[in-house]
Amino acid sequence: MKTVDSINFSGKRAVIRVDFNVPLNEKFEVTDATRIRAAIPTLKKILKDGGSIVLMSHLGRPKEGPNNKYSLKHIVSEVSKHLGVPVKFAEDCISETAFSQSAALKAGDVLLLENLRFYKEEEKGDESFAEKLSKHGNVYVNDAFGTAHRSHASTAVMAKHFKSDAKCFGFVMANEVASIDKVLNQSQKPFTAIIGGAKVSDKILIIEQLMDKADNILIGGGMAFTFIKALGGQIGKSLCEEDRLDIAKELISKAKVRGVNLCIPVDAIAADQFSNEASKKEVDIDKIPEGWMGLDIGSKSIQLFGDIIKRSKTILWNGPMGVFEMSSFENGTKAAAYDIVEATKNGAFTLIGGGDSVAAINKYNLSDKVSYVSTGGGALLEYIEQGSLPGVRAIEA
Repeated sequence: MKTVDSINFSGKRAVIRVDFNVPLNEKFEVTDATRIRAAIPTLKKILKDGGSIVLMSHLGRPKEGPNNKYSLKHIVSEVSKHLGVPVKFAEDCISETAFSQSAALKAGDVLLLENLRFYKEEEKGDESFAEKLSKHGNVYVNDAFGTAHRSHASTAVMAKHFKSDAKCFGFVMANEVASIDKVLNQSQKPFTAIIGGAKVSDKILIIEQLMDKADNILIGGGMAFTFIKALGGQIGKSLCEEDRLDIAKELISKAKVRGVNLCIPVDAIAADQFSNEASKKEVDIDKIPEGWMGLDIGSKSIQLFGDIIKRSKTILWNGPMGVFEMSSFENGTKAAAYDIVEATKNGAFTLIGGGDSVAAINKYNLSDKVSYVSTGGGALLEYIEQGSLPGVRAIEA
């Protein structure tokens, strides 16, 4: 895998696709700089070599062209702070002024272009738009794993305008790909995948792919109730995808045939309403009373899952065990997080991926106690489902 370590950037201008799609508050202040911090080692390597940098990113989902709400000018000071050098800003990404600004950069200079998605051509993967963007540098670096599953101009098309020795991965991309490869293709046994979240439909492909690789697949979150109903259980008014019951049955059958331990919760914390202040009780997961809903896994399931997690040597966690945003229903997710930390201490390789799992690890301040926290939810899932991504193939081509 070719990374920025394989290129000396002295005298070169690197145009870098980063993922600075960060949350902003009503004052347009960055509330979580995780993605900005993740890109800093790549940027510092290039500057240390004596190169200059043109940064490209999107922010949010602007529908009709430029919109102050989604302007990257709001994050300039945050990027400057973390990088330790002043960052210039171009008020467009392909205007003559923007090209003049990038052409004028000297060694050590950094320029951030305006939001790529102010142009519809970005998401369409427009060839002409990609070619224009390529004029900003003589080396192309993709360090935006969070968007590597998109066939957009800046992620999958632009790379073709650079020779093979003038395009590479940044450290974020390289670490993501290496971590996923370690889980999928070099996993130590037992390999346990913990899959949670609301919908089975969102996770069908990932579960099917993992059937060929994992020893244990632990099912949590709202999606568990679709499996329980498929098995004939009573789930009250718990979340359930009625049109996915047959698929849930198929997944259970496939797991048996392949010798995979598809582990479904045995109990749940049921509530009489979707509220942190709701009345709640612990019940067998297939005996949830009418009018009640399951919002977390119960103590027996926590124990069952914990025993499997702590015995594992490779762990992939994608999706919470319950509505962890509410303190009344966070125990399952919190327990899983701490069990994963314990497994990591005991030598397991642990990969956390998917927005909610990452949010949970961060909520409990455990991100530095697991092996790797992925920056890309959708990209991680698609990489597991498809075996590669457009943004990865573009660099390797």
